Amino acid sequence: MKELDIQDACDKLNKIMKAELAGVVRYTHYALMVTGPYRLPIVDFMQAQAAESLAHAQQAGEILTGLEGHPSLSIDALEESGKHTMRDVLTESLEHERHALTLYADLLAIVTDRSVYLEEYARTMIGQEELHVMEIKKMLRDFTG
Repeated sequence: MKELDIQDACDKLNKIMKAELAGVVRYTHYALMVTGPYRLPIVDFMQAQAAESLAHAQQAGEILTGLEGHPSLSIDALEESGKHTMRDVLTESLEHERHALTLYADLLAIVTDRSVYLEEYARTMIGQEELHVMEIKKMLRDFTG
C-alpha cells in the first residue's frame, strides 16, 4: 500500500463536513418552505435528508478527528435563490447532492490503495449520494417545461 497523505485526507473530510452541514440547513429550509398538494411527502423527504446530512457530517468529523485533524466550525456557503416551487427545491437539492458526490469522489481518489477503511467509507458514501441523485431525478420527472 502507498502512504496516505493525512493532511490531504483531513482537508477533504473537512470539505465534506462543511458541505453536509450546509445540507442540514438547506434541507431544513426547504422542508419549511415547501407548499402545495404534495407538501407532506416532500417535507418528510427533506427532513430525512437533513437528518442524514447531519449523520454524514458527524461521521466525517469522527474520521477527521481520528486522523488527528481539526474539524472546521464553518459550513459551505448557502445561496438563497428565493424560489420555493417543488421543481426549484428539487433542482437545488439535485445540485447539492451532485456536489456531495464530487467531494466523496475526491476523497476516494486520494485514499485508494492507501487506506482500506477510508476507501470503503468513500465508496459507501458515493453509493449513497448516487442513490440520492437517482431519487431526486425520479421526483423531478413529473415536472414538464
